[in-house]
Amino acid sequence: MPGEENPLIPPFSKGGRGGIFASQANRGDLTLALIAALLFVPLFIFRSVGPFDFWWWMSINITALIVLGNLSDKSYFPSVLSDIRSRPVWKIGVGALAAILLYGIFFAGNWLSRHILPFAGPDISRVYGFKEGASTLRVILLMALLIGPGEEYFWRGFLQRRFQTRFGRGAGWLLTSTLYAFVHAGSGNTMLVLAAAVCGLFWGFLYLRLRSVLLVAVSHTLWDLLVFVVVSYQ
Repeated sequence: MPGEENPLIPPFSKGGRGGIFASQANRGDLTLALIAALLFVPLFIFRSVGPFDFWWWMSINITALIVLGNLSDKSYFPSVLSDIRSRPVWKIGVGALAAILLYGIFFAGNWLSRHILPFAGPDISRVYGFKEGASTLRVILLMALLIGPGEEYFWRGFLQRRFQTRFGRGAGWLLTSTLYAFVHAGSGNTMLVLAAAVCGLFWGFLYLRLRSVLLVAVSHTLWDLLVFVVVSYQ
């Protein structure tokens, strides 16, 4: 239901101390959304900074957002722990199936887009250019241990959860998905932005319906590995 509250988040009341805490929490949500944009847009524009290539820089950004999210919302980490302890095998299984489904959606989209969009092929090749200069083993480890799980921990586990409480479940899902696509715009790659929009809506919808960070983290991580390492679209 729109506006339904997560029991691990203090209710946003309109007056008294609750109103003060609600205002602070609301400002924290928007501040972290702004910080996410400031971290990720330059990442996709420049792709490296000093000794850090795209993959190290992405990992540092995600780690920073997770730390800031935990500092901003004390219920953040306990809610994820509670999620992991509840029916983990079922959530991992559904997450794996969701990753395969999403891979199939992109397989069809890859074929179709290459036939109707003249820029699709070059744009898709440029996405795989992010791997240049990075060892496959390092990309796999960072994707599996930090990037895939960490993105869901922040984007869905923190930001969408907070936005759903503040704006309503549907609006929170759409707002988070829009921001997730927007931060990829710095790449100047239309296909990457479209892919981010589809992924954001897909994982956001899974989280909206099933309320499990573990499930969407498994889906995101396995899909990343499928697309970039195992069976790419090149």
